[in-house]
Amino acid sequence: MRAAPTSGRGIGKAGAMTAPDRRITRLIGVYDADHTLRGELAYWIGARLGRRHCSLCEITHGSIRVRPEWKARLADLPTPFDTYHRDDQPDAVRAAANATYPVVVAEHADGHKLLLTAADLHECDGSIDRLIEAVERRAVELDLVWAST
Repeated sequence: MRAAPTSGRGIGKAGAMTAPDRRITRLIGVYDADHTLRGELAYWIGARLGRRHCSLCEITHGSIRVRPEWKARLADLPTPFDTYHRDDQPDAVRAAANATYPVVVAEHADGHKLLLTAADLHECDGSIDRLIEAVERRAVELDLVWAST
């Protein structure tokens, strides 16, 4: 069970009058990289040479590992935030992403909605806080709310 954050603009607050099918039950990020060893190495080398870039990778990872700040922030989210790569994402997420990566998708009872595009993630400039703010803002625009935890 995930605890709702104690600060922030409203993440973790579900609307009392909102239909259950509009409640976000999971966030899904899809990296612009493949999950195989070859794919990971190709991305890592390409990123170091300035030939590859994934804004979601920049937010969640350092040069080699998952950022400790990202792990800590995940514990504060009111819903799970799972990540996949282009080649291992679920089909429903693939459909919502519409073959553009990286992305963040919201899962809810009615299906999946694209929340953040590659351009949106680029605007976050590697910031975890900006990512969370962008997710919150887009969820409001799409009339989605956080499921109670």
